[in-house]
Amino acid sequence: MILALETSCDETAAALVTNAGEILANVVASQADLHARYGGVVPEVASRRHLELVMPVVREALGERTLDDVDRVAVTRGPGLIGALLVGLQAAKVIAWARRLPFVPVDHLHGHIASLYLQPEPLEPPFLCLLASGGHTLLLDVQEHARYRVLGTTLDDAAGEAFDKGARLLGLGYPGGAAIDRLAGEGDPDAFSFPVARVPGLDFSFSGVKTALLYVARDLDGELDRRRADLAAGYQRAIVRALVERTTEAAEAIGAEKVAVVGGVAANSALRAALAGATFAPLALCTDNAAMIGSAARFAEAVPYPRYLGLDAYASSG
Repeated sequence: MILALETSCDETAAALVTNAGEILANVVASQADLHARYGGVVPEVASRRHLELVMPVVREALGERTLDDVDRVAVTRGPGLIGALLVGLQAAKVIAWARRLPFVPVDHLHGHIASLYLQPEPLEPPFLCLLASGGHTLLLDVQEHARYRVLGTTLDDAAGEAFDKGARLLGLGYPGGAAIDRLAGEGDPDAFSFPVARVPGLDFSFSGVKTALLYVARDLDGELDRRRADLAAGYQRAIVRALVERTTEAAEAIGAEKVAVVGGVAANSALRAALAGATFAPLALCTDNAAMIGSAARFAEAVPYPRYLGLDAYASSG
């Protein structure tokens, strides 16, 4: 049994996952309400909250079990907010060291992909994977459980970041992606047309569509309240269309027979409808969680006791 921790951003999470990919527990303590007043995640606030929550979520995940039942400890090492990552990393080290357990440091991006490998319907490689979240937008050629090749990435904002910034421009709540998705259902996506930059290869660019929304919202002035749903619908359509077009191009380029979508943006209803033939991560596993980290640890080499004590976190994969 694997005890996994995830604290890369504003969710404090712990999970128990078996070697067969069964989720025994998956506890997520969200800080969304805490950061909503700021319109986004404040790194120092997130780190301090992780300190308060990390051991309570571990105890809740264990339930009636004890650490004697745990065979390995896994944790997100990066990328993410460095202070937040360090909280989870140090907590996991302490638990592993106290029990002399093997330790598995996991890359957060690999974790999102590995959310597809869990029971009851695991997806087997090879497949093309669109990873779209608040911090990342990537097209990945996944050939093996623990290996992938980057085909395309964003040159500026990630798709989830574009949703959050767009929501802020429209005066909506945080997290922005969910707020825009809800409001877009009440609007006319044909009322406003927002362009998304076409860049070479299979890369993405979302900074331009955010700027276009800013200008349109500013020009509407007193009409903004009445047209807010239409703006949300048109803005969402532009981002989703860019994701779908690039994903389709990538699938054709590598001859992928299977397409999968993971990350927070994978919860978007318009994206799910537009890529109806793709495999999406379960809604509960789209946002940051520890079950996906435990899943990734099944396919990663463990660091034996006590060699992992010197491991550090990293803010970016690059």
